[in-house]
Amino acid sequence: MTVAAAAPAAARPRTAPAKPAGRPLVLLILDGFGAREDAPDNAISNADTPNWDRLLAACPHTTIDASERHVGLPGGQMGNSEVGHLNIGAGRVVYQDYTRIDRAIETGEFAANPALRDAVAAARRNGSALHVLGLVSPGGVHSHVRQMAAMVELAAVAGAPSIYVHAFLDGRDTPPKSAAASLAFIRDVCARHAGARIASIVGRYYAMDRDQRWERLAQAYALLVSGSAAHSSDSALAALDEAYARGESDEFVKPVAIVDAQGNRARMRDGDVVVFMNFRADRARQLTRALTDPSFTAFERGSVPRLAAFVCLTSYGDEFR
Repeated sequence: MTVAAAAPAAARPRTAPAKPAGRPLVLLILDGFGAREDAPDNAISNADTPNWDRLLAACPHTTIDASERHVGLPGGQMGNSEVGHLNIGAGRVVYQDYTRIDRAIETGEFAANPALRDAVAAARRNGSALHVLGLVSPGGVHSHVRQMAAMVELAAVAGAPSIYVHAFLDGRDTPPKSAAASLAFIRDVCARHAGARIASIVGRYYAMDRDQRWERLAQAYALLVSGSAAHSSDSALAALDEAYARGESDEFVKPVAIVDAQGNRARMRDGDVVVFMNFRADRARQLTRALTDPSFTAFERGSVPRLAAFVCLTSYGDEFR
């Protein structure tokens, strides 16, 4: 039997003495702060911030670019919380879904995308409607109105018999009453194609809730699926003006059904197809779950259409695979 004996104390390897600990490093993200000139409307410079002032006086500091190509966005596009956190965590420029989708549209890859083309083919085969959902906004945080237009064009050229755009209004990443330009743009795109039209408008407060305020989402669901809404109009722009007259800004516009020339409201029926154009997942998940999950019980859905396809441009999470 062999016994391993401990080495004599003198022969034991010595560890190097520990280096003095460095000064602690804190990554502090102040949501809502920004670097800009002192001005009467600069809330930060006008506030009493003794600790912030002390840190700036005592510690080296600089500013960094948080928008456009510096964080993987197109030129002229502002950053946002998700983009900033993603780039900080990665420690490098991360090209955003917004940029990738725009590039795919430019190269023709978007129009040739198999999932999108299969969705249109399903609508054509079933003689059913293709519903394009999303935030109709130039904000670029959750979606972009140009990308919505590209989807309408793709569906029309590929032969979808009916194309219904369900326009969620912004007013949070854009000025509070600025939706008219985006709605007019989508209206004009639809006008070039028979069977394409804006079928509803609703503020993101209802359609894009992420805090399980199911009473809000239930109203958006009823609008999309059943055409059920307290308000209706034959024009999206007229409906927007009427909402403003009720004291509602874009984000809080209550559900409005936009009727066709015969006064009919769009509905989701068995065999219809949905394309959800929001590329940011957090405010798309609840509505996606309500439209696709057979076991959904957060609110009473009433009509639950058996969709032929539900397509989104990015992953909303493994639960939807």
